[in-house]
Amino acid sequence: MFAKLGSQFNLQQTVAPAVRFLRRPAVLFRTYDRSNLRPDLTAGLTVTVILLPQAIAFALIAELPPQMGIYSAILGAIVGGLWGSSNQIHTGPTNAISLLVFSSLAAVVAPGSMQFAIAAGVMAVMAGLFQLLMGLFRLGMLVNFVSHSVIVGFASGAGVLIAIKQVSPLLGLSFESHNVAETLVGIAANLSNSHTQTAVIGLGTMLLIVILRRINNRLPAALITMMIASLVVFLLRLDEAGVRVIGQLPTSFPPLADLPLFNLEVISQLSTGALAVAAIGLVETTAIARSVSAQTGQRLDSNQEFVGQGMANIFMGLFSGYPGAGSFSRTAVNFKAGAKSSMAAVFSGIFMIIALFTLAPLAAYLPTAALAGVLIITAYGMVDKGEIARIWRSHPGDASIMVTTLVGTLFLEIEFAVLLGIILSLGLYIWRTSTPRIQPVLPDDTFSHFIYRPEQSPCPQLAIIEVYGDLYFGAVNYVEEFITDYADAHPEQRYLLLRLDHVNTCDFSGIHMLETLVKMYRDQGGDVFMAGTNYRVKQMMLSSEFDSFLGENNILDEDEAIGKIFYQNLDPAICIYECPIRAFRECQNLPKRIDLAGIPLMDEIASEHIMFVEPLHLWQQLHPASSGNGAAANTAVPHVVDVREPREYRQGHIAEAQLIPLPTLLSTDVKLPADKQIVLVCRSGRRSRRAAAALQNIGCMNVQVLQGGMLAWNSAGLLEAVDF
Repeated sequence: MFAKLGSQFNLQQTVAPAVRFLRRPAVLFRTYDRSNLRPDLTAGLTVTVILLPQAIAFALIAELPPQMGIYSAILGAIVGGLWGSSNQIHTGPTNAISLLVFSSLAAVVAPGSMQFAIAAGVMAVMAGLFQLLMGLFRLGMLVNFVSHSVIVGFASGAGVLIAIKQVSPLLGLSFESHNVAETLVGIAANLSNSHTQTAVIGLGTMLLIVILRRINNRLPAALITMMIASLVVFLLRLDEAGVRVIGQLPTSFPPLADLPLFNLEVISQLSTGALAVAAIGLVETTAIARSVSAQTGQRLDSNQEFVGQGMANIFMGLFSGYPGAGSFSRTAVNFKAGAKSSMAAVFSGIFMIIALFTLAPLAAYLPTAALAGVLIITAYGMVDKGEIARIWRSHPGDASIMVTTLVGTLFLEIEFAVLLGIILSLGLYIWRTSTPRIQPVLPDDTFSHFIYRPEQSPCPQLAIIEVYGDLYFGAVNYVEEFITDYADAHPEQRYLLLRLDHVNTCDFSGIHMLETLVKMYRDQGGDVFMAGTNYRVKQMMLSSEFDSFLGENNILDEDEAIGKIFYQNLDPAICIYECPIRAFRECQNLPKRIDLAGIPLMDEIASEHIMFVEPLHLWQQLHPASSGNGAAANTAVPHVVDVREPREYRQGHIAEAQLIPLPTLLSTDVKLPADKQIVLVCRSGRRSRRAAAALQNIGCMNVQVLQGGMLAWNSAGLLEAVDF
């Protein structure tokens, strides 16, 4: 029963947002502020001025009939505005998507054929369904995993391709080509065959656009030049002289297309291209919407925007159009014209319907060379040289993704290049998250913050390591290897403090890795502490019972961590006698009981010159009769010297050991027996090694060090004496 209720609850959680996403138009009409009507109408009319020539030009990029561009412009603007999230985004045909559509379809169907146009409609529906499902299932966050470098690389490559592709209609050339190289060779070989009147119109269009933009950047330069070019062709009858024109456009509402939507063979052939179109369309639209919302302060809903793009593409495909996406240029115009809501895009679609019935006859004399000139100017603007330079300087990973996508767009199948760029983005994300920044840190000079100080010597007892990333299955091996290598490089640091302030989540693999580190440090006589754990990480530690394994006293408050470890765990004798670093605030008040000048530091001691003795072997030497070892009975009993502090000695020591604290041993003329082997003992062996090195420097060579000190003696289960 409870399982049934749980499944019903999960279904409601999935269905309720889906219904909300689909009811967006009703909410938009119900909450529409009438004071926005005038600015929305003005913005819609302004966008229509550039939308009409763009719709025709972009359809030619895809080598589709001009009316398909107009139909897509009408339906994309209306449906995208009704179901989208952004108040300013304008959906419809775009140059990059048009090029991607052509490249994807050209490998399957012959361009210019009726089947080519039908396939474009099927691709729009397929891409729209993919986008719609992503929105309904609230997968809008997936767009965050596609690098901005993919869009820059693809847009730049697409701009170059569009410009190269439009040179032929610009100059009136005619030759067959299948790729960039063949196109460039064909242009060079046929340049002398350029059609003079066509070339004059095409180059003149480009020049006029540049001049008009210099005069006033707000002028609809593309529309003005196309009208002038049409007028010139009409007055001079250049269409009869060989100048190609668009021809009469149909004056009707977008008709319902007869598409083979259930033909599995067609769907399988178009699936890769449809996926690339859907992915690039979503990433491009989301990037545009975010850039505008950063200026307006609008809170965007990525899932709703996915639904809007999906619905727009479905309608564009069903009603004789082809795929589209959010347009940067039209969105910018819409925003600058004062659009207050998504109804501005809806109004632009309605104005396009009016223009279709009133201006369509004029397109009969619109030369394709003029459209080619407009597209070349537009393509030039697609190559964002400033953004390319920024990415190139920023990070090698982003730069490689941008270059790979750009080169792939030029020389590979475009849909493959796009998907390759997306895969590289995901790969870069996985690489970055699986190799988080992890570094040893120390307090700054004011003891207020922990920072990376590679020039500063670390504390000889405590390692402090900060992790900048999640402890999930993909990253734990990297983190474990870093800490293990660091521990091998600093074997004297038996304690570890992990600062987890920048760790948002930790899965079971992370817990298992932490358990391994704790075991490693504890096997060496040390321990591991953690600070800065957030609520989610603490809950994971609690549910996996790691907190019990680690010990509640080892999960510390960040502000108190160093103090507790310093006073409760670190060996103060090492701090006083050996450590010249004074890394922590707590170290500053420690007395310097001896002048260590001339006494070797730990890293100056050559371990191969120090003789060590294992705890069990020393026990056998001290108790030859009880050991049952005849050879040991004939061996002289060594003289054991404990170099620790009196308080440490009283807490537990080897019964036969003589207490001579390190400062006393090094600062006074202590008489040690010359006829016996001297064994030096301390807590862990550090002070003993320093004492042995110092004694060897003055000629006392009959010295040994108890390996591991009293910690190893206790671990071996050997008896010790206690003074009360």
